[in-house]
Amino acid sequence: MNSTTRIKLSFMMFLEFFIWGAWFVTLGTFLATNLKASGPETGSVFSTQSWGAIIAPFIIGLIADRYFNAEKILGVLHIVGAILMYQMYNSTDISTFYPYVLAYMILYMPTLALVNSVSFNQMQDPEKEFSTIRIWGTLGWIAAGLLISYFFHWDSQESTTAGLLKNTFLMAGIASLVLGLFSFILPKTPPKVAKGEKVTVSDILGLDALKLLKDKNFLIFFVSSILICIPLAFYYQNANLFLSKIGVDNPTGKMTIGQASEVIFLLFIPIFFKKFGFKKTILVGMLAWAVRYVLFAYGNAGELSFMLLIGIALHGICYDFFFVSGQIYTNSKAGEKFKSSAQGLITLATYGIGMLIGFMVAGQITEMYKVGGEENWKMIWIIPAGIAFVVFILFAVLFNDKTKPEATT
Repeated sequence: MNSTTRIKLSFMMFLEFFIWGAWFVTLGTFLATNLKASGPETGSVFSTQSWGAIIAPFIIGLIADRYFNAEKILGVLHIVGAILMYQMYNSTDISTFYPYVLAYMILYMPTLALVNSVSFNQMQDPEKEFSTIRIWGTLGWIAAGLLISYFFHWDSQESTTAGLLKNTFLMAGIASLVLGLFSFILPKTPPKVAKGEKVTVSDILGLDALKLLKDKNFLIFFVSSILICIPLAFYYQNANLFLSKIGVDNPTGKMTIGQASEVIFLLFIPIFFKKFGFKKTILVGMLAWAVRYVLFAYGNAGELSFMLLIGIALHGICYDFFFVSGQIYTNSKAGEKFKSSAQGLITLATYGIGMLIGFMVAGQITEMYKVGGEENWKMIWIIPAGIAFVVFILFAVLFNDKTKPEATT
């Protein structure tokens, strides 16, 4: 890969995740303060991510892989996304906001696969090269959070009260327009499937991999993946709102500690796999979810603020040790024939089904423990901590696969 291509792909990945981080982190706070959304309404808005994840394979499988270059579809989706972002910026109530965010997520989620497709198409050795490109995505997410907190100060209590968080959609929309236009000068990535070749719903959703569920251990892992996404949804939906409401300064900027730790702990996964195997590695990830929520439940913006920062920093263990190690485990169990379909199935189970259930539960629990407009944050965090711990126990007792899949597969 030449330096020009590397720079293009890095910039593409930076903008892809800058866009997501620019509005999604503060979404819960925006909905509560600007649109006065209830818990269930907030859960419904966040669940658009799951609907997008469920619909995305059809856009990729039926359109991107068959008829048009990936970079061109990426460009069109982001340009339309910029228009939808502008409409979200102008929305003043939840009823007008929801259709725009649903349409946006249906268009955005397929772009996550498209940027990977464009990147992989230029690589001779993806296992070695992809991480150096993908890290720019994490840096983009971090940059968005730092701009919101430390440059624009949109998430300060005064700015939040004044409604300035809506500017995050304008920033994301501008970045989306830039990436949309930039996509047309990305390296050409032609369709992978011949026009006459038949593509089935089973192929698109990875249903061919369902036969892996006959393996008791893989079935337990599959069900656990869905269940652990319930507490995960609480973090995405409530963390920024929680930090803002209890008076933490620059909450969005501080939450970027989670992405920084994600990069660091990613380096530890091969070590854990080699020494402890898959089961212990994934159990550490599950337990980290329970621990982080207990820290949130009992921490505060004063003398116990260190507990909140540790909870945020645990994101690297929570995400990497469960999701990344889970992808590696799935890859090792699927075999050459079902690798792609198995990964598609797990993505559908987690970001689709699991997160959809999770956002609905998080919305109901948040509303249940709200009295006089004030949330009982202790209970709102203790409940997902309990769910994560129950999943941890079930997985520890029921999962007995002794194999040690290679972290490099």
